[in-house]
Amino acid sequence: MKNFSMYLMVLLGFLSISLAAQNKVDNSSNAFIDKLMKQMTLEEKLGQLNLPITGDIVTGVGQNSGVTGNIKAGKVGAIFGLRTVAKIKELQRIAVEQSRLKIPLLFGLDVIHGYVTAFPIPLALSCSWDMDLIEKSARIAAIEASADGINWTFSPMVDICRDPRWGRIAEGSGEDPYLGAQIAARMVKGYQGNLESNTEIMACVKHFALYGAAEGGRDYNTVDMSRIKMFNEYFPPFKAAVDAGVESAMASFNEVEGIPATGSKFLMTDVLRTMWGFNGFVVSDYTGISEMIAHGMGDLEQVSALALNAGVDMDMVSEGYVTTIKKALRDGLVSMEVIDRACRRILEAKYKLGLFANPYKFLDESRASKEIYTSENRQFARKSAAESCVLLKNSENILPLKQQGTIAVIGPLGDNKENMVGTWSVSADFSKAISLFTGLSEEMKGKANVLYARGSWFDYDSLFELRAGMFGKSVARDGRSTEELLQEALALAAKSDVIIAALGESAEMSGESSSRTDLNIPKAQQDLLKELLKTGKPVVLVLFTGRPLTLTWEDVNVPAILNTWFGGTEAGRGIADVLTGKVNPGGKLTSTFPQNVGQIPLYYAHKNTGRPLISPWFQKFQSNYLDVTNEPLYPFGYGLSYTTFSYTDMKIKPGKTRGSVEVSILLTNTGKTSGAEVVQLYIRDLVASITRPVKELKKFSKIYLQPGESKVVQFDMTLDDFKFYNSKLEFLAEPGDFKIFVGGNSRDVLSGDYKLGK
Repeated sequence: MKNFSMYLMVLLGFLSISLAAQNKVDNSSNAFIDKLMKQMTLEEKLGQLNLPITGDIVTGVGQNSGVTGNIKAGKVGAIFGLRTVAKIKELQRIAVEQSRLKIPLLFGLDVIHGYVTAFPIPLALSCSWDMDLIEKSARIAAIEASADGINWTFSPMVDICRDPRWGRIAEGSGEDPYLGAQIAARMVKGYQGNLESNTEIMACVKHFALYGAAEGGRDYNTVDMSRIKMFNEYFPPFKAAVDAGVESAMASFNEVEGIPATGSKFLMTDVLRTMWGFNGFVVSDYTGISEMIAHGMGDLEQVSALALNAGVDMDMVSEGYVTTIKKALRDGLVSMEVIDRACRRILEAKYKLGLFANPYKFLDESRASKEIYTSENRQFARKSAAESCVLLKNSENILPLKQQGTIAVIGPLGDNKENMVGTWSVSADFSKAISLFTGLSEEMKGKANVLYARGSWFDYDSLFELRAGMFGKSVARDGRSTEELLQEALALAAKSDVIIAALGESAEMSGESSSRTDLNIPKAQQDLLKELLKTGKPVVLVLFTGRPLTLTWEDVNVPAILNTWFGGTEAGRGIADVLTGKVNPGGKLTSTFPQNVGQIPLYYAHKNTGRPLISPWFQKFQSNYLDVTNEPLYPFGYGLSYTTFSYTDMKIKPGKTRGSVEVSILLTNTGKTSGAEVVQLYIRDLVASITRPVKELKKFSKIYLQPGESKVVQFDMTLDDFKFYNSKLEFLAEPGDFKIFVGGNSRDVLSGDYKLGK
């Protein structure tokens, strides 16, 4: 590892945040924590660093379980995996009434995209490009989770990912650091607010860092990249979360510069704390500390000491801190100062949450029935599902659907409630989710006849189906043969006026430990789709997926494609709103769709190379492929509408101060339907001290226009918009020539020139 100190003084000048402004622990609380820590034994201090997972303890029975005994002994600082006020209250009561020092517990859970009311998966939400909607989804999730006793969520997940083979792309916001940073900040605000009321819970930004760049898209795999790339492309969302006041962070599983992130002082101390001024606490991921043994970093004592010294304050599940650090202290592997530092951070978090003042702050038994899964929350979930849809193709204006005749919904995802909510929806009630068939039937009642046939299984390979059937989302077969399913579907198609092919991934084909090398729609469903097209009936592919798929054949042959991702509890109704034209789709992709897997990683903000391809394709001895163009199937920022928009009259007006510039365009709705357009501004630094991307997103605005309406859309840029990290990791803007682009996606843009002076 390079000597980090050479960069430190420069970086502190522009990256450090005022600790006084961010620190919510005042002098009186410091005195309180000082006094408490003087009373604590070494074992009790280590207990605060321990985060075990517990099963669904039944009230009144948990008294004799192992975890309750450890709580009484002061060997537990937080609990992971428990829900409902009654069950949580029992353990909190044991902590504050039966332990020696009566220190309250934190209760954490994966509240990723909603609680009982599930919203679209994070990748889908990002495609709304609606920051208010995204923040509100986190706000509602915090209200529901806190009404069930939870005071800490392991969210937001802000990993940049440019390889859709990686299943956890579903949990993030796509490929772009600027957009990811905006979303990270708003999610933190939605969860935490001011951490004053009992509806505001502690957020945990994850996974720090570089997890989304795992080699081969294989989960938990090695990551290796330059620090320039880290700071320019992968760190910005984490920095934005810290700036927004996030109170906890989670270490990632992967290694960074040869050290597992869980043991990386560079990440957890040098960057996170010294450079960015983070003053919350860091928790490992699930068994992240003990997993360093398999990385080859030593035994449990050694890896636990490595993590603690690096700045990981809390041990999730491994129990290395409570079982080995006392010995590590005797062996000289850790100091008492390091133990005290970690313990203080946990106690400070509990103080900030108000748990010392009221350990039962989040345990109001009257709230759950009034605040969880309300009609208002469900209505917002429906809106979110609709706003997250991305219309990829609509030739011959098949959509919106004509509200008459017979509509055939065909496919394994057509009437599949439990798969609507998407991956990592651990608290959702799958039985209450609305399927596409149900939602469309409701919307078309009295207008059109909606019928359903399954048509195929998810895949011909039943074992593959089972591997993708975790977390209660069924892929079970009912005994019918493949041919029986097909014939049933074709019979239904024959008497229909339009076919909705509900195809794609099951919910758990993406998410953690769900990496894929083949990103096509599974072959059983592809074959079904081909048979449906042969009927000659209009076919709309309603695509369910947690990642970009390779849809080259579908794009050529299917007249309409609506990517719905996984829309949450109200997915079926939200999708029906879009299919029927009740909502005009306005979603835009936040992750590039490749033509094939061989192009991966493929992202819009790539470098030019010394031999850029000038001709469309092919040119010998230039940077291209023999068998496919360099272009994506669908670029970043892409998405169609039921109306059309024109971009004209682009103007670039330099301001009075260095780097200030006004960029404007005239946006016009040239169609016959009102709709939303996400106007996107990109820049290119034409000459710099290091190579720069061909485009970088710097601003965006979601604009709603009536048919025929025009609006001047203006972006005010500052010097910060032109800054980047150079080879010395200095964050600065270099004078010189820039291109500025404005358009409806990263490919189709207007452009102009701008010169940044000294």
